[in-house]
Amino acid sequence: MEHSSSRKGQVFLALIFFIGGIIAIVGLLLAFLAASSADSGYGVAASFAAESAATAGAEDALLQLDRNAAFASAGYSVPSGSSTATVTVTNPSSAGQATILSVSTVSAHTKKISVVVSENAATGQVNVISWMEIQ
Repeated sequence: MEHSSSRKGQVFLALIFFIGGIIAIVGLLLAFLAASSADSGYGVAASFAAESAATAGAEDALLQLDRNAAFASAGYSVPSGSSTATVTVTNPSSAGQATILSVSTVSAHTKKISVVVSENAATGQVNVISWMEIQ
């Protein structure tokens, strides 16, 4: 009889360890999924922040060109919230066009916006020809 109850105890103990192992694996899986979700959520927020800063930089360059049709810059910074965009403006005066490149990086997410504008020498009006995000 002792042998039978000892055997039942061993089976019960093995069952407890088996169920405990499954619970531990499920717990680790849930913790991993929660951490991954938090990281991807932060990545989306960082991407939006980088895009917002790059847009602010491009808009600042448009304002500079509107105020001074001959404006050009090898690179200047535009703060936007807690981010910063680096903006370059190439303005070959003979072509009547200027190219703006605004770049912002937040965490590992970089956004680049390229804007090509035409400048009317007679009126000083600046018109956007193209606005695109570059990969």
